[in-house]
Amino acid sequence: MGEAGTTTHHSTVTKVGRPVLTAMVIGSMVGGGVFSLPGGFATTTGVAGVLIAWTLAGTGMLMLALCFQNLALRRPELDAGVFVYAKAGFGDYVGFNSAIGYWASGVAGNAFYWVFITATIGAFLPGFGSGGTLLAVAVSTVGVWVFHFLIARGVRDAAVVNRIVTICKLVPILVFVVVLATQFDPEVFRANFLARDELGSLTDQVKNTMIITTFVFIGVEGASVYSRHAQRREDVGTATVLGFLSVLALFALVTMVSYGAFDRSRIAQTREPSMVGLFEGVVGPWGEWFVSAGVVVSVLGAYLAWTLMAAEVMHAPARAEDMPAALGRENDHGTPVGALLATTVGAQVLLGLTLLISDSLDFMLALSTCMVLVPYLLAAAYALKLAVTGETYEHDARHRRRHAVIAVLAVAYAIFLFVAAGPPFLLLSCLVYAPAALLYVRARTERGRRIFTRAELVLFLIICVGAIAGVYTLVTGGIDV
Repeated sequence: MGEAGTTTHHSTVTKVGRPVLTAMVIGSMVGGGVFSLPGGFATTTGVAGVLIAWTLAGTGMLMLALCFQNLALRRPELDAGVFVYAKAGFGDYVGFNSAIGYWASGVAGNAFYWVFITATIGAFLPGFGSGGTLLAVAVSTVGVWVFHFLIARGVRDAAVVNRIVTICKLVPILVFVVVLATQFDPEVFRANFLARDELGSLTDQVKNTMIITTFVFIGVEGASVYSRHAQRREDVGTATVLGFLSVLALFALVTMVSYGAFDRSRIAQTREPSMVGLFEGVVGPWGEWFVSAGVVVSVLGAYLAWTLMAAEVMHAPARAEDMPAALGRENDHGTPVGALLATTVGAQVLLGLTLLISDSLDFMLALSTCMVLVPYLLAAAYALKLAVTGETYEHDARHRRRHAVIAVLAVAYAIFLFVAAGPPFLLLSCLVYAPAALLYVRARTERGRRIFTRAELVLFLIICVGAIAGVYTLVTGGIDV
């Protein structure tokens, strides 16, 4: 495959500017999730719940985005954002777990994307079913490895492709918004407002939407993860905020116009991806082909961006000697091929598991979301730590209080997401963190370094207890797969 040995080639890594970084953020968030938003929300809440959910999620994720922006400016020497912030703030093993959580979230998200693509094709070719058939897995496998070799050719090439794909995939989404806006009926919108009798209290409705809103916003940190390729460090923060605000507006419009054009129960019963059926209901059969093509292009673009980011996050701790040296290998293009191979194999394993899982889409969505919560919490906590201790604020004290408030809100939002996710999937995430410690042990022994401090050993034992509880919950049916 033309891969080099363990020699790194940082000088060959091509730098990219603000437009590419912003496209990475948008491309990372605008994937399969947006095409399922109408149906996903309609099964859990009415218009009132959607408005509250977008307000909470938008505010919370904006605080997280601002934390990443602040960290990029205050600690410009730290690249590969998510992992290195946790490491700098709370030690090697905590940083390692942040990297594992973020990487596992990306891998689960990538598996979700391929299931989503094949489920979309299943509307035209029944052999693909809902994305969990043998044919679907076989086609997805081919796609996974085609992308592997594309990305291995060079990060710059893949990033440019992602920018083009991002532009292309926004077209059907914007057309959907415009067309359904012309069908807006105030009476339908009013009837969809509460839905309290069918779906429980407004509080429960909002809580039940949190996993959906979090999943579609995963990727807000994309520019931070990709920061070692940025031409200017300040572009990382700007790209993060611009990308987030653009996507928030787009997602909110997609849900609002759907509630204004169709009854909530009709939206909830529409086959996923629900945007396809709703658009077809307005414009006719060609709409199914048009939006379905958008789904495939969008998801492939998101898969490309997420594979890049997942590989970067596995590669960074290897360079910092917190992962086995093999994961730090780069080829002549500067591509982290060791980490890329691990990411591809991880997605392949999860695709194989879809043959055994009853609802692959929901399971991968929930797993991806739960795994990213720890990295988000740790990054926000590090931003708070800097503001509280005054580190990096020696010559800029006037911003310290404002940054502290932002970080407190980001931490509170991350904790709220833990509560909304519930214990079962958090215990399931321990099933990833516990065995992953073997990589940490391998990395430390390779370099002759002490494995755990006393505090880190306690943390490891707590994770192991959580993993045991996760196995019990899985066996007893507490987690439905």
